Amino acid sequence: MKNTKIAIALAFTAVTSLSCQQNASDNQLEKEWLRTKPDAVVYLPKNEDDGDNEHFLVFEAPKSDELLAIWTQSSVEGRGDNRAVLSRSENGQEWSVPIIIAGKGPGRTEEQASWAFPIVSAKGRIYCFYNKEIDQIDMKQISGIMGCRYSDDNGYSWIHGKDILIPRNKFDNPNPAIPPNWIVWQKPIRDSKGRFIAGYTQWTSETVIKKASKNWPDVDSRSAFMRFENIDDNPLPEEMSITWLPVDKEGLEVPHKMYPEISVSQEPALLLLPDNRLFTVMRTMTGYIWYSVSENDGATWREPEVLRYKDGGEKVPNPIASSPIYSLSDGRFLLVYNNNNGKRGEYDQFKKVWDNGNQLNYLRDPAFIAVGEFREDAYQPIWFSKPTQILDTQGVTFGPKGTASVAMYPSLTEWHKKRTLWYPDRKHFLLGKFLGEEMLQNMEVPKR
Repeated sequence: MKNTKIAIALAFTAVTSLSCQQNASDNQLEKEWLRTKPDAVVYLPKNEDDGDNEHFLVFEAPKSDELLAIWTQSSVEGRGDNRAVLSRSENGQEWSVPIIIAGKGPGRTEEQASWAFPIVSAKGRIYCFYNKEIDQIDMKQISGIMGCRYSDDNGYSWIHGKDILIPRNKFDNPNPAIPPNWIVWQKPIRDSKGRFIAGYTQWTSETVIKKASKNWPDVDSRSAFMRFENIDDNPLPEEMSITWLPVDKEGLEVPHKMYPEISVSQEPALLLLPDNRLFTVMRTMTGYIWYSVSENDGATWREPEVLRYKDGGEKVPNPIASSPIYSLSDGRFLLVYNNNNGKRGEYDQFKKVWDNGNQLNYLRDPAFIAVGEFREDAYQPIWFSKPTQILDTQGVTFGPKGTASVAMYPSLTEWHKKRTLWYPDRKHFLLGKFLGEEMLQNMEVPKR
């Protein structure tokens, strides 16, 4: 812990100024990034150009004993200057100054690059895919083609590959010049045959289905998947073979609680079960996490259902917020979520009029974990322990978005025998929390 404190202190010393809504002093800044009691610090914003940091994906370097981190950075989410950046670390504590892989930034005129995600091929090439904005778009930040940069020197330099088109369907803007609305947010996993597969959200164009209200979550959407068939052979982007799933429909749908005529099924998180089925969980506008299972590597899926702690048990509550699930090296699973049903105190994501600001700014805190275990003969194949709170901003808003959210779009590594959740704090600071066995050992999962 001593080394952690030294590394954090060094990182803070490097931060000389910060322009944010609170016009914070250095003392207030230090208080805020320490609020969640992190064990590691990756990035602290330095000025008004880098105040928003999210979709934080940490992974092992293919050609060195290092960790690499790719995330989306901007001045403020939605302003239009998103870029994909990369930082590296030899010890998980001290991280390099991030470099821009693609997108906008100070002095750059390149198209906006949003929600980047990495894939490391079996031959050690690092691909960085992202939502690339073009001249004509349908929905800001999520409408675009798939840009690709790749690196053969462990992430030090990046080659500009050809763009990849997202296939169109009946939910897209009928104008063929306007691309689909989509986001991948998690690191892809390998399926039963060793192929990389990623979940993504597709939002419906309002030219096809109108928003159900003025509130941002009330947009028709569904969860789908893309499988990279030949990426381990280091293909050029134009030679890449991608299968778009499921094959029998456009995606997995979940009816909105207040407006059941639309589907809100988003941000599918994937894992491979011990019996080689795929398992996915999705954020919804029902107040709960939903899940589905595929027996054929994502080609078709069971009709989505609400996630429970066990068969016949209580539903797992969550607002419309990311709920990643991770496979642990010991065979268990870890679910990260906010453990409220979209209503808490004066905040309610189901209000028809959000009269006191963005409700989700306050419902995406604190962060909890639940340990999962595979139950071979159960209907729901993973059962979960009771939740344990791990991170809390105490409802204090900070950063350019003025949000109290924590652990939105995190990632997890088990590197050098240390299990770390890498998380954005209020979509502003990028930090790490060690999840030692002493934290998980008493989180008992129900038996059959």
